[in-house]
Amino acid sequence: MKRLVLMIMTLAIAVANASDAIGDDFARPYINGLHPLSANPNVPMAVVIAGEQVLLDRIDMYERLDREMTQIIYGHSNLLLSIKRANRYFPLIVPILKKNGIPEDFAYLAVVESYLSPTARSYAGAVGMWQFMKGTGKQYGLIINDEVDERYDPEKATEAACRYLKAAYAKYKHWPTVAASYNAGMGRISKELDRQLAENSFDLYLNEETSRYVFRFIAMKLIIENPKKYGFFITKQQLYQPIKYTEVKVTGSVASWSDWAKSHGISYMQLREMNPWIRSTKLTNREKRTYIVKIPQAESLYRSKMTYTVYNNNWVAD
Repeated sequence: MKRLVLMIMTLAIAVANASDAIGDDFARPYINGLHPLSANPNVPMAVVIAGEQVLLDRIDMYERLDREMTQIIYGHSNLLLSIKRANRYFPLIVPILKKNGIPEDFAYLAVVESYLSPTARSYAGAVGMWQFMKGTGKQYGLIINDEVDERYDPEKATEAACRYLKAAYAKYKHWPTVAASYNAGMGRISKELDRQLAENSFDLYLNEETSRYVFRFIAMKLIIENPKKYGFFITKQQLYQPIKYTEVKVTGSVASWSDWAKSHGISYMQLREMNPWIRSTKLTNREKRTYIVKIPQAESLYRSKMTYTVYNNNWVAD
């Protein structure tokens, strides 16, 4: 009994004396380098998202961001997967955003949409990393049919997202409102701005999903930019690595993707995993379009052969 009491007293002293050496983004101190489960993230008075300053002094603004930060931080599995996937996909999608004049912070919008899963699918039928519905995907230039669905292609879908985001920015001139429109649609946001005499989406009374959406976008940026501040520690070897490919142009039909894959030294499973836009066992391609098929290089298929890179050094433990 005395030993148990002594252990409890020792633990209590350790908690009381624990120093917040890693950062002050939580209200309670770290214990042995980790945050206690009940720790709550602090919300700053202002943040910058996509170059726009967002003031958080207003109580509703503070509480909306606090809710999203708290829920994301304690949704450990999806957050950890998002950080690990970001190491693979941010080097792919951020240059596309920059090329199209879209702030690179919008990479975090893809995290909100899909946790950076190229094969994500919602109950409503939205598909891919950027969660395009079929009609919207076609509207912004994606090929979608029974054999090909470019909503599943991270690069093609990012290009389509850029086209949408540029069109929305031309209308609203305010990136957070652009983000809100990505969830609700430009028609709905424009209608509500006019009806409610508001200048941007932060002053709109909207359904809960859209009202939370932009704050989830902001929260994802704050947390993923420096996860160690919030008690998440990942090693370099745990980050998902960018895949190195050999690209093969296909301009005609393919009678059997299984045979095609075998002739190029990979399995049908690997072909489909690396090219999720392929949606059938064959390719008819009557239009004679050119498709780029990615063949993974051996060094990207085996951990023992992999060269490890880190996109953001803040993602890994020292």
